[in-house]
Amino acid sequence: MENFDVIVIGAGHAGIEASLVASRLGLSTLLLTNNLSRIGYMSCNPSIGGLAKGHMVKEIDILGGEMGIAADKNCIQFRRLNASRGPAVRGSRAQCDKDRYCDYMRERVQSCENLSVRELEARELIIDKSVCRGIVTSDGTKIFSKTVVLCAGTFMNAVMHFGLKQVPGGRIGDQATIGISNQLSSLGFKVSRLKTGTPARALKSSIDFSKTKAQVGDDRFIPFSFRSTSKMNLPQVPCFITYTNEKTHEIIRKNLDKSPMFCGVIQGVGPRYCPSIEDKVTRFADKLNHQSFLEPEGLDSELIYIQGMSTSLPEPVQYDFLRTMPGLECVKLVRAGYAVEYDFFEPTQLLPTLETKGVTGLFFAGQINGTSGYEEAAAQGLMAGINAAMKCRENEPVILGRDQAYIGVLIDDLVTKGTKEPYRMMTSRAEHRLVLREDNVLDRLFKVSLDNGLVADDLLRDYERVLSARDLVRRELQDRSVVPSPETQKILSELNSPVLQKPLKFKELLRRDEFSCLKLRAFGFGANYDFDKVLEPVEIEIKYEGYIERQRRLVEQAKAIDNILLPQGLDFERIHGLSREEREKLKKVAPRSLGQASRISGVNPSAVQAIMVHLKAAERAT
Repeated sequence: MENFDVIVIGAGHAGIEASLVASRLGLSTLLLTNNLSRIGYMSCNPSIGGLAKGHMVKEIDILGGEMGIAADKNCIQFRRLNASRGPAVRGSRAQCDKDRYCDYMRERVQSCENLSVRELEARELIIDKSVCRGIVTSDGTKIFSKTVVLCAGTFMNAVMHFGLKQVPGGRIGDQATIGISNQLSSLGFKVSRLKTGTPARALKSSIDFSKTKAQVGDDRFIPFSFRSTSKMNLPQVPCFITYTNEKTHEIIRKNLDKSPMFCGVIQGVGPRYCPSIEDKVTRFADKLNHQSFLEPEGLDSELIYIQGMSTSLPEPVQYDFLRTMPGLECVKLVRAGYAVEYDFFEPTQLLPTLETKGVTGLFFAGQINGTSGYEEAAAQGLMAGINAAMKCRENEPVILGRDQAYIGVLIDDLVTKGTKEPYRMMTSRAEHRLVLREDNVLDRLFKVSLDNGLVADDLLRDYERVLSARDLVRRELQDRSVVPSPETQKILSELNSPVLQKPLKFKELLRRDEFSCLKLRAFGFGANYDFDKVLEPVEIEIKYEGYIERQRRLVEQAKAIDNILLPQGLDFERIHGLSREEREKLKKVAPRSLGQASRISGVNPSAVQAIMVHLKAAERAT
């Protein structure tokens, strides 16, 4: 009879992070996958990061996760999105070599201490009196554990749609996961359906790139991971841009009767922010064209990912409309696009730790919680793995606040508000985004890593050195001044900055729009400090100091209400002033704090006041 502390089901982006963090924390961990060759496989776009998503990748890295360093090592094009805009909405994005990324992740999990990796299918959970005790494999073998993390992605009862033809499976080449969602549904879990899709992959040699516009990467590479260097490991390659046109749209419109989405065959809701080309053509009928990026899947790969053209139309129709686009007139498809419909669990059935409310010791992470994207999945997997480990050790759980990390926003949104469509992280979802920047992730999450032993001691020392260097830069900027000497005025004129009328602190000089820490080097400042890790974060902090301070005050106000914890099992029926709808939603979510209660959709400020009055009355009565 085999026993583990943690069993992780599924070796996608969520399962990798969950299993690695649990094993790093010293727990005996088993990672199960249906296909060893597809560990960390990028089923769709071969890229990591983007707006808000890049923030989460950097947060995952500081908490000891693997996604950031894997993306850095296998990056073939780097771009910082929104580089000309404010620091809160900039996002790092790495186009990756798909096969190398997968190989890296497979080697990483297979060589990790305390982690066993097996090609097995989990058919059933062992649940005894609402406690998860392990799993039953497809051959009937029982494997016991203290906790189970379910990371089944888009595979639960999954069906692939190729036009009006349906085939069981979570993606081409991989079978569906059958049994677990039916079992949990029978135990009272709410299970619904979602839909995702992927575009065609084209043969590189069949595309005339001279008719497209090349998009190259940035000269400056900014790694996701503190463990990476600022030099790219692989050469950069360009992507290419092409467009649909009216002829493309006409072909799609004429064939909507062959689309499972438009014939009612697919019942699951698709991703709002990554719609199929059929959706784009019908929902935005006044738009003359839609942009598509032709993205190489790897340095040695002949496959081109036709980004922005997700579809479930039959392959002949895909050929017809793709060949109307510039550069694709003679395109040959290696694999046509298709849609996948799969089961997910309403995430309000989870605690903020990602443990299920209905079954102790069972954690959910990734797309089974209704999210979309590799980064969202990895973030949940990391936190589920951490909290599964903490539960095994009988330690306090790790819960990130909305003011602390985008990961905190993600999980709070899921467990508090739920979702009816694939959830995608965006900067607009974070009310405190000015203090949740990519550049200050270390400041925000270092103590979480330190207090919970999430990273090795040598890496913690590296983190401490960077934080100490930032403190030194802050002090130097505050203490050192420039005086209006002829030499100073000459330097300022050469830098197109107004001359001085009186002595000025370096900190005040840095506040000038045209100034930067790099320009301060003309005055002998900062030459020995790393720009990406030390100087730029401090510069941003100083330039936006007033706005950041204003947001910090709002954060403190929000914390005040979040710190008011609600008694476990609070009877909302006994609270006067709540509507029937508010009572139903409060009972469904069972918020852990007054702040969480205030964020439930449909719970009004008056209801929050009513709960507070009830709590104060109960306190006086005792």
